[in-house]
Amino acid sequence: MDAMGTTARDAGAVTTRARRRGTGATSEASRVVHAVDADARTYTAAEVATHARADDCWVIVRGGVYDVTAFVPRHPGGNMIYVKAGGECTALFDSYHPEKARGVLEKYRIGDLTREEGSAADGDIVEYAKDDLKDGAFFADCKAGAAKYFKENKLDPRVHWEMYAKTAAILVGIVVGHYYSFFAPGVSFGAALAFAALHGTCKAEVGVSIQHDANHGAYGNSRTWLHAMQLTLDVVGASSFMWKQQHVAGHHAYTNVEGIDPDIRCSEKDIRRVNEHQPHEPYHVFQHVYLAFMYGLLSLKSCFVDDFNAYFSGRIGWVKVMKFTRGEAIAFWGTKLLWAAYYLALPLKMSHRPLGELLALWAVTEFVTGWLLAFMFQVAHVVGEVHFFTLDAKNRVNLGWGEAQLMSSADFAHGSKFWTHFSGGLNYQVVHHLFPGVCHVHYPALAPIIKAAAEKHGLHYQIYPTFWSALRAHFRHLANVGRAAYVPSLQTVG
Repeated sequence: MDAMGTTARDAGAVTTRARRRGTGATSEASRVVHAVDADARTYTAAEVATHARADDCWVIVRGGVYDVTAFVPRHPGGNMIYVKAGGECTALFDSYHPEKARGVLEKYRIGDLTREEGSAADGDIVEYAKDDLKDGAFFADCKAGAAKYFKENKLDPRVHWEMYAKTAAILVGIVVGHYYSFFAPGVSFGAALAFAALHGTCKAEVGVSIQHDANHGAYGNSRTWLHAMQLTLDVVGASSFMWKQQHVAGHHAYTNVEGIDPDIRCSEKDIRRVNEHQPHEPYHVFQHVYLAFMYGLLSLKSCFVDDFNAYFSGRIGWVKVMKFTRGEAIAFWGTKLLWAAYYLALPLKMSHRPLGELLALWAVTEFVTGWLLAFMFQVAHVVGEVHFFTLDAKNRVNLGWGEAQLMSSADFAHGSKFWTHFSGGLNYQVVHHLFPGVCHVHYPALAPIIKAAAEKHGLHYQIYPTFWSALRAHFRHLANVGRAAYVPSLQTVG
């Protein structure tokens, strides 16, 4: 390594130490960094990956390396800034930030990424071949149109009063459903089952509405409020920390990319197959039948299996799980205990209902939650009318990220206020993927902007007329891909 490269690395180390000691030391780091020619400062992916904590946060954006540690406490999206610390963040940065944020980011640039052929860390860098934020590109047109809409209408993209009203209704519904299904005297078992269904519905609504916006940084401008709404997922049993690792860092950055997107990962002998690149087993011919039932187990699987697998293995499929901060560790274990106490232990100890009835009430609650979550998320990306992508020899998807989001996502029931609220905006999935940092109540206004941009660039925007037509499309795709000889009607993009 040459002297200039060594100095650059020393500067990065001093910068990180300085963040921890205070501003006086930061000036020391600044003198060291700026003493080095910018073109000579290079870092390998392995070196960047060692700075993967909230208090030592480096990111890679468009081949540049940035030490954003000092900005972490001030980031308006709270803990969103380090959801993929130490890794390649171009897609996430572009989708969450306005154009002017590039100038802010440049203040934290410490060098450039250098590639090491054969390096395991270098192999973890997945990129998109086209820059679709250049002038006149599809995603650039979408962002410009959305920015114009919010400016002209003097609206805050993260704020909408309907979201607050809906949050209150959902949380009240959970309390009412829980109390009247397990504890309220004089309630018949049949009525208790109905309240269990209400409880399950509201738990699912936490998943698709409250925590979904909050864990995308799309819920208000108060960091304290945002974090509280993120933790609503933890209070109903699942981990918001693990959800962000899987959904934000994995799924949103690399939607429907085979072997990368953790939402479509399928192992050998897996019970499901979602595209032709995945292993086929004879029983997959029946997957559209048995998965309809097994989707009901989704909530239980997440709470009791997936979160702990991710914690102990340090991975969610391809995605590496970053280390907990102290607060996140307390939240993970503390809310798991809280949920087990009020949801499982308290009914066993305090409810007047026999064990058989309690088991039935838990089953109804969990299956309603699982089915609603699975059905509303699966129709967005696992249908025959969207694309699945494979990587080329350079670990790239051969198109732009914005184009990939459009081609891998499907909407349903445009114009339905009920489905916009009930699905948490998942009926505008394309809008959500292009603008995940926007509150979902704004999505209907952005959809025509994206549709116009798609038509301008000759791209298809998949919209099912109703939720039920989208659900039929999902199970039709499961049946089709369950056959060993399945050939997609859409060309898989590689």
